[in-house]
Amino acid sequence: MTPNDLVLTPLGIRFQGLRFPCTIGKTGISTNKKEGDGATPLGTHRIVGMFYRADRMSRPTAWAKPIGPRDLWSDDANDSQYNRHVRAPYPHSHEALRRADPLYDLIILTDWNWPNAIAGKGSAIFIHQWRRRGYPTEGCIAFRRDHLRKIARQITKSSRLIVRL
Repeated sequence: MTPNDLVLTPLGIRFQGLRFPCTIGKTGISTNKKEGDGATPLGTHRIVGMFYRADRMSRPTAWAKPIGPRDLWSDDANDSQYNRHVRAPYPHSHEALRRADPLYDLIILTDWNWPNAIAGKGSAIFIHQWRRRGYPTEGCIAFRRDHLRKIARQITKSSRLIVRL
């Protein structure tokens, strides 16, 4: 582990010598992640990308990509593009990255089941904004908005998300 890794602890995420409160999946941590189970997968996950709403915030880092109105994420295990960034119109089950609420204004993408997804093992594990403190996610890691933005400005592509029991 390095100081640039995001390490899940019982008190939140440890990153660069600080602790940030966070929320995880509604069913806790899983050693056998499946699509739709609401769990955060155990393991070490690389940071592979970042998306942000350019109409709502400035670019947090040079490698962040803006989210457009057609940006989606495929969550259909039977789709050849399962667990990939896709664009509308899209005929398969998907999640819109550009949302009316602020949850996905800033998304840090991990390599969970990516880029060579195994059908049914779960789609994207994002790091994103929480709804409110203590409100669980569908498996992602979520932070207070200002904490997420601070992390996004300092995280690197060599950072990892480390989820342990």
